[in-house]
Amino acid sequence: MRRKLIAGNWKMNKTLSEAHELLLSISNNINSDILKNVDVLVCPPFISLSIANFILKDSLINIGGQNIYQENEGAYTGEISAKLLTSVGCKYVIVGHSERRQYFFETNETVNLKVKRALENNLKPIVCVGETLKQREEEKHFKIIKEQVSSCLKEINSDDIINVVIAYEPVWAIGTGKTASPEQANEMHIYIRNVIGNLFNKSAVEKIIILYGGSMNDKNAKVLLHMSDIDGGLIGGASLKSESFINIINSAL
Repeated sequence: MRRKLIAGNWKMNKTLSEAHELLLSISNNINSDILKNVDVLVCPPFISLSIANFILKDSLINIGGQNIYQENEGAYTGEISAKLLTSVGCKYVIVGHSERRQYFFETNETVNLKVKRALENNLKPIVCVGETLKQREEEKHFKIIKEQVSSCLKEINSDDIINVVIAYEPVWAIGTGKTASPEQANEMHIYIRNVIGNLFNKSAVEKIIILYGGSMNDKNAKVLLHMSDIDGGLIGGASLKSESFINIINSAL
């Protein structure tokens, strides 16, 4: 049975002191027994990764980065590598988030390079895929998702695929307060799992974690997290307050 994963994507929020306060609040108030059954991840801005590692190192809460560049090191001013993330204790990294695609022009091809680099450095990539409202209204959403999943996972072998996490984030439901209905979200998760099965094998279908990333919060989390193929959430705004984030984690049981 797949374990639920609740991942907090802080995006470009929280100063160092604010991050320190939030991390302490999460670690001090979360029920340690829950962490035996639910995987929890926080992805703060890069400046807060070291302090996150220090505060959470003795807990079962993992830390991750919000992005990487596709090279391990070199003259790439302003970028960060998988190698650097692992050096501060990261176990995961988000790649291909819709905001990276929209504002920084990332493509399926660059995401694929990042996935490969993450896996080479023992980082679990959280690969984000999702359609726009226009694409859904034109009934192109299944085609778009299949293309994204296939391209982003190109040349990944069957041994590595179980270390990949997929996050389905309908672009029209990110930061808008809108959310796909539980049935819509689960339908796409089932479809993604079938795509994975066609690309890889039955074992991958059963083991791969697929998160929902469209404005999940502590009000809608429980019904979403109890759908058959939704294995957790990639949480944005609701991860910036410890109470709402912990409530979502509790909903995963």
